[in-house]
Amino acid sequence: MTDKKKHKHEEEVTETQPAAESAPVEGEQPNAEVEALKSQLAEAESRAAEYKDGWARSQAEFQNYKKRIERDNELTYASMKGDIVKKVLPVLDDLELALQNRPADDAWANGIELIVRKLQNMLESEGVKRIEAKGAAFDPNFHEAITHEPSAEVESEHVIDVVRNGYTLGERVIRPASVRVAQ
Repeated sequence: MTDKKKHKHEEEVTETQPAAESAPVEGEQPNAEVEALKSQLAEAESRAAEYKDGWARSQAEFQNYKKRIERDNELTYASMKGDIVKKVLPVLDDLELALQNRPADDAWANGIELIVRKLQNMLESEGVKRIEAKGAAFDPNFHEAITHEPSAEVESEHVIDVVRNGYTLGERVIRPASVRVAQ
C-alpha cells in the first residue's frame, strides 16, 4: 500500500468507529465494576448476618426447648413419685395407729415398730417430710381443718391436735394434715 492509500485507509477506520464507543474513558469501567462488586459484597454480608442471626435464634430456641423438656420430665417424675407416696401413706397411718394402741411389752409390737421406722426412713430418704402441725398456727396450705373447737389451752386459730399426719415432698404438699383447730 502506498502512503496515500494508507492514509486514506486510516481515515476510513477512524470515521467508522466513533471515539466514545470504541475506547472507554479511562477509570469509568473499573469504577462501575467496583461499585457493582461493592453492592454484591454488601448484599452478601447482609444475607450472612441474617443467616447468622437465624442460626443464633435456632440455637437459643433449641436450648430453651431442652430446658423445658428437662423441667417437664422433673415435674412428671416428682408427680409420679408423689402419687406412689400417697398410696403408701395410709399403710403408714394404720401401722402408727396400731402402735398407739399396742399392748405393753409385746414382741410382735416391737416388730411392727421396726417396720414403721424403716418405712419412715425410706420416705425421708426420698424427700418426704411430715408436716409438724400440733400447736402451730392453722395454715390452709398445710392443714385441713376437721373441726373448730373452743380450747382454753390452745390459742385461737392454732392446731389443737393432729387427726391424720400430713406430708410434703420437697416444696409440694402431698397430703395436708387433718387437724382440730381452736376457735
